[in-house]
This record gives sequence, structure tokens and C-alpha cells, in this order.
Amino acid sequence: MNGGVRPPGTAGEEQVSRWVREMFSRIAPRYDLLNHLLSFQLDRAWRARAVRRLRARLSGPGLRIVDLCCGSGDLTLALAAAAHPAALVIGGDFARPMLAEARRKIGRRGAAVELIEADALGLPFRDGSVDVVTIAFGLRNLADYGRGLAEMLRVLRPGGLALLLEFSKPPNPLFARLYGFYAGRILPAVGGWISGCREAYAYLPASVNRFPGAAELAELMRRVGFAEVCFERLSGGIVALHTGLKPRGPLPASTGRIIGAGNQ
Repeated sequence: MNGGVRPPGTAGEEQVSRWVREMFSRIAPRYDLLNHLLSFQLDRAWRARAVRRLRARLSGPGLRIVDLCCGSGDLTLALAAAAHPAALVIGGDFARPMLAEARRKIGRRGAAVELIEADALGLPFRDGSVDVVTIAFGLRNLADYGRGLAEMLRVLRPGGLALLLEFSKPPNPLFARLYGFYAGRILPAVGGWISGCREAYAYLPASVNRFPGAAELAELMRRVGFAEVCFERLSGGIVALHTGLKPRGPLPASTGRIIGAGNQ
């Protein structure tokens, strides 16, 4: 594997993926509550900012929009609400309990969203078949960051846009220390107490520490092949919002596996 997450006691992509899948499956019932509580509701503002960044892109009919590592579906639903009524919005995740939470939420709201079980390291879409691809707080959980980005690039149409919303490293040293104390001490204690899985919330700061900073992630996107890469830091830099375009040009030969209505 290239650069990617390394949970304790894992070796190799298969073990990493299994650990991450099982961890998210355990915390799925309390996932939304803890997201809102531990972020002081800032997670709602971060997703809203991401959707505002995409609003001009979402207005056209016939678009195919894919939200990877969709979890319980908050960003997927926000994208569906902002997109043209004739757009196809797909949420994908490889943890079935997370998809079950998303399915219940989508059903309550009557949203036109398709959900599929999908691994971000091997997406079930044809090359060049997606207009917009998003991933929020999911890239850092992959066993190989570069491969995840390459899959996003592969499925995008030329000129298509990728948006990444992810935890990052605050550039201000004092704020970084304060945030580090919160993430390293308070967050695991509260998250572990409420979820019953302290391991999952001890994993969060470790995964953020291992993940590239905003500028490093932008450079990795460029190396993978994205063009016009840019980013902005949110909430003092604890989160960063990245965008990049797939360069226009001939489509590569198809290598994608085909499943589900989202691949027609």
C-alpha cells in the first residue's frame, strides 16, 4: 500500500479495510448524534459550505452525482436537495449498518437518492460516467489515499469535479495545540462513553494526524492527475475543503465493474 490509514494491529489493505468497516458498523446507531455533539454542530456548517461550493454544478438536468463514504447520508441528502430534480444522486458506503441508517433517513424525507454498497478503492462505475463526486470525512479512512483519489478521477467525466471535505491540521500553532488536546483527550472519552466504543473515537485523532495537511493533500491530488486544484480551510483549519477537475481529453479505456442502476 501507499500512504493510507493504519489502525492498530492491522497489516495490509484487507485487514485495514475490515477494521475500518467493522468499526463504522459498530458506531452507526450513534453516528449522527456524536457527529453533531462532538463538532458542536459545526459538521452541519461544513456540509452546507460544501454544497454551496457545488451549487452552480448541481443545477443542470441529467447529472450523475456520487457521494462516496456516505455514512448515514447527510451530505448525500444535502446534494439531492440542491441538485436539479432530474439529477441522479447516489450514495455509496461499504459499511452496511451505515447504509441502513442512511436508508431510514432518506425514507423519512422521501428523497430521490440511490444507495449502493461500494468500496471507494474499487468503485462500481464505468470510466468517465460521473459528473460530480464527493467524499466527506472518508478519504482519511482509506488504506491507500492515492488509489482512492485515482478511482475518483477515473469515474469522473472530462471536466467533472471532485470535492473533498476532510479533517486537517490547523496552521496556527496555539490553536493546533488546543485542538489536539480536545481531539486527543476529550473527544475519545465522550465519544467512547456515548457510543460504547472508545476505540473508534481514539482512532479519529490518530487518523487525522496521519492524514496529509491541506497543502499536501492538494499536491497529492495534482500528482494523481487532477487539474485546477484548490482548497480552503474552515473553522481555523480543523477541516479543509478541496476541489479538483478532471482534465478534458479522450476518455480512458473502460476498466470499471458494472453494478446497480447508477452504472447504466
